[in-house]
Amino acid sequence: MAPLPDGFSYAEWNATYNGLSFGIAAMGSATIFFWLQLPNVTKSYRTALTITGIVTLIATYHYIRIFNSWSEAFTVASKDGGDYHVKLTGAPFNDGYRYVDWLLTVPLLLIELILVMKLPQQETVSLSWKLGLASALMVALGYPGEIQEDLSVRWFWWCLSMIPFCYVVFTLAVGLAESTSKQPSPAAASLVSAARYLTVLSWCTYPFVYMVKSVGLAGPAATMYEQVGYSIADVMAKAVFGVLIWAIAAEKSAVEESGKLLPN
Repeated sequence: MAPLPDGFSYAEWNATYNGLSFGIAAMGSATIFFWLQLPNVTKSYRTALTITGIVTLIATYHYIRIFNSWSEAFTVASKDGGDYHVKLTGAPFNDGYRYVDWLLTVPLLLIELILVMKLPQQETVSLSWKLGLASALMVALGYPGEIQEDLSVRWFWWCLSMIPFCYVVFTLAVGLAESTSKQPSPAAASLVSAARYLTVLSWCTYPFVYMVKSVGLAGPAATMYEQVGYSIADVMAKAVFGVLIWAIAAEKSAVEESGKLLPN
């Protein structure tokens, strides 16, 4: 983990504090919602929705750990009722929790999308392995650069991690287009498209947040932008994406149930 810079203003500390708190609330409430919806979808889609809840549960745990680590790294006090002053305690801020979270959840995010699309079994297994391994490799290659202060080293690992990143994004944006058109209803196809493109859009924010420190921005402001940026991107990629997975499962369940009710 890279050491925290000194000199945080109260506004910078508080923005990060609130961003991490927002992540806990969003992920935790999403987990409860997804699992409460399990009885409302058919058996075919319960695995996908269960995984969706597991993703946000894992994220909730890691956001709590990051939040606690952030709180323990600082003391915030007001002198004589005046402005708040922020000082480092010397305790390390363990941002490695974020990469552990991504390593566990990013492959699951892609697998839940593939499962809810209900592709042929061979295609489901093949895509799950390919996208799961590529996304895990992307995260693993990004971490060594994240903990470096040498800009050339950061850029080296950024470039390496972008190789599997581009493969995953291309597969989502282009490779799954034909399968999307084969969904059982226009509404389901539209929701699957929305989930694919939300994933692409939210994922594209991560390289830019990663680049905050790579372009030379340093100090407390860089740390604040990084932590808040990652928190917003995570909520979009997991909680909001999960709502779309639930909507797809609910729509396809309704289509399947209505088909069973039709007279032969």
